[in-house]
This record gives sequence, structure tokens and C-alpha cells, in this order.
Amino acid sequence: MSRFLRRDTPIEGLALLERARLGDDRGFLTRLFCAEELAEAGWLGPVAQVNETGTQKAGTVRGMHFQLPPFAETKLVTCVAGAVLDVAIDLREGSPTFLKHFAVELSGENTRSLLIPQGFAHGFQTLTDDVRMIYLHSAPFRAEAEAGLHAEDPALAIDWPLPVSNLSMRDRAHPLLSPEYRGVAA
Repeated sequence: MSRFLRRDTPIEGLALLERARLGDDRGFLTRLFCAEELAEAGWLGPVAQVNETGTQKAGTVRGMHFQLPPFAETKLVTCVAGAVLDVAIDLREGSPTFLKHFAVELSGENTRSLLIPQGFAHGFQTLTDDVRMIYLHSAPFRAEAEAGLHAEDPALAIDWPLPVSNLSMRDRAHPLLSPEYRGVAA
């Protein structure tokens, strides 16, 4: 029996995973990763890198980040403390859902993870103070392949639930989309 229940989203390939929580009077256990079970849910490749972020203040936005081919990556994103609105944007050239986004609350309590395939930008807004996130990446970070979109770009139409705050200098510098933008090749 899998400890991951895959829920498809309106964007093909993007999946919301609900992790089974096993518990008793001592507490609980949730599985964050299992190669065999997650392969069935759509995880491609090995785990090449694991990152943790900590964000102190509610309203902070991190994103919208992605890696360009040939260094594109699949991500498994989990909030282990606090709560975020997690957002993935389809950047796949020619996709019927190109530039559409999916947003979902991830929290330390709701045992959800977002499985984000290659060709998506990703970011989040903290809904609480003291948020901790765990990211599993199928490929290592490559500075030369790093790219991003501006989180407040009107063309993306992301409805951030709190006023956007604490954008890093790097994230503030991401460009707005031009009408010529065609996405990333698969």
C-alpha cells in the first residue's frame, strides 16, 4: 500500500500528493520520500539534491524559480512547519495550460506535497511566521541555468492572499513576461 495518494490538478503532470500520517499517543510519522512509491506518482530520476528553507515572516514571497533545459528538474515540495500558498506555473512551450498556475496550501499539519515536473516555475508565499520547507530535486542546482519570473507579474494573475513582502533582490529583478515569451522546451 502506498503512503502517497496522488491527486491530479487541472494542469497535466502537476500533482498534489497527500501523505498518509501514521500515529499513536506518542505522535506521528509521515513518509517524505520513497523512490518506488513516488515513481508511480510521477517522480522522475534520482534525488540529486535536498534543500531546506526557513522563512521568518508571514507574507514573504519566494519565487518564481526554475532551471532551464538541459538542467531542468522535477521538484517535490513539502512544508514541514507553518503554512504557505505554494504556486506552480506551467512554462512548457506548446502546453495547452501554458502560463496557467495552480496554487494550494501546504502546511506542517495537512501532510500535502506538490510534485512539480520539469518546465514549471515554482514559488510560495508564507501564510504564517516561522515556515520551514523541504525541497527534493531530481537535478543539482546550476547557476548558469537559473531563471525566474516576477511573482507580481500581472500576466501571471497570481492572487497572493497577503500583501507581498520580503521579495529578495534576485526575485525583484526577475523580468515581467513579454508578449513574445514562448516558454521552455520540453
